Amino acid sequence: MPAKGGREQIPITEIAEIRYVRGPQVIKSEDTFLTGYVLFDMKPGNAEVDVVEDCQRYLQAKIDSGELVLPAGVSYIFAGSYENQIRAQKTLSIVLPLAMFAIFLILYFQFKSVPTTLLVFSGIFVAWAGGFILIWLYSQSWVLDFSVFGTNMRDLFQVHTINMSVAVWVGFLALFGIASDNGVIQSVYLNQIFRETKPGTIGQIRDATIVAAQRRVRPCLMTTATTILALIPILTSVGRGSDVMVPMAIPSFGGMLVVLISIFV
Repeated sequence: MPAKGGREQIPITEIAEIRYVRGPQVIKSEDTFLTGYVLFDMKPGNAEVDVVEDCQRYLQAKIDSGELVLPAGVSYIFAGSYENQIRAQKTLSIVLPLAMFAIFLILYFQFKSVPTTLLVFSGIFVAWAGGFILIWLYSQSWVLDFSVFGTNMRDLFQVHTINMSVAVWVGFLALFGIASDNGVIQSVYLNQIFRETKPGTIGQIRDATIVAAQRRVRPCLMTTATTILALIPILTSVGRGSDVMVPMAIPSFGGMLVVLISIFV
């Protein structure tokens, strides 16, 4: 350090003490509070919300036991995409019931009959079960564990554990809207046959139902098959956005597969 006039050199140790310690590279603040960021990521196969909640419980246990002592005026909060997940989950907890209620009302306005509406609406729960079944299958190591023309099917369809996230629930929301299509097609045609033939016995009702089912198998198959085929490119997609689109498509794909099977039951 040059002295006054620049004629002498004074070692900096004569006027200061240098110590190397860990600390922030930049002093940051938010809302007038000094802020420090601790970044961490989760291991594959873990849900983001579950990881944060486990961290919260771990830190709170350390604080309660006295192993971790926070100085006065120091606090911590988990932020980032975790906050967005919590906010979206709260929104979906309101949107999902409203969407199902709206679907029920639309079906009722179409049929003007509560029993018929409930019968068609019950198809949503069948498709819902199919979505959960496929999510469970994605976590099994034996699913699609084979190769076709040298391409492994697990790699092609990116089979891995799917955690419940906002994208998955959005996929279920889309499934609710298309799961009742086959029921509407069948019920509308059944009502037409009943008005034309006016069956008076159980046998006549059964015969009319069989005729309606046979004549509406093809439209139901077309409706379901086109949805399934349209979802396959999404399930095999890679790159930017696929981490959101694939979990969104899985519930719809699984639900429509079960609906396809139920057509022949």
